[in-house]
Amino acid sequence: MIEVATTVNGVATRELVEPRLLLSDFLRHTLGLTGTHVGCEHGVCGACTVRLDGVAVRSCLLLAVQADGCELETVESLAANGGLSPLQDAFRRHHALQCGFCTPGILIAAEDLLSRGTPTRDEIVDLLSGHLCRCTGYRPIVDAIAEVAGA
Repeated sequence: MIEVATTVNGVATRELVEPRLLLSDFLRHTLGLTGTHVGCEHGVCGACTVRLDGVAVRSCLLLAVQADGCELETVESLAANGGLSPLQDAFRRHHALQCGFCTPGILIAAEDLLSRGTPTRDEIVDLLSGHLCRCTGYRPIVDAIAEVAGA
């Protein structure tokens, strides 16, 4: 067992983990943050996207021990004071989710994109090329992100 000390959604954590434990499993099973979804376990679907030290990453491709000393943000970090973030509210209003399985990863990736400036619709579409969604057809997702971006 190896000790992993991280800050997750602003809360310091310290846990003993198996060296081979995936970051996605650490978040879901060790910390109980089930908003991070696991789809393909190959980094293709994007459902497990979280932010590691401010950068969007696929948590199914990282080991928990690689996050030692880092700051992590999951979809649970987006809602402030029990309310929806502007991006979450835009997703709700644009019906940019149906089953919701892909939504947490897309929200985190979109927040990452928005944190770097004002993306164009083409940049938003490019971002979504790394996420699989089988329900919405992507247009409502693009519209929601574009609205928040002011594009």
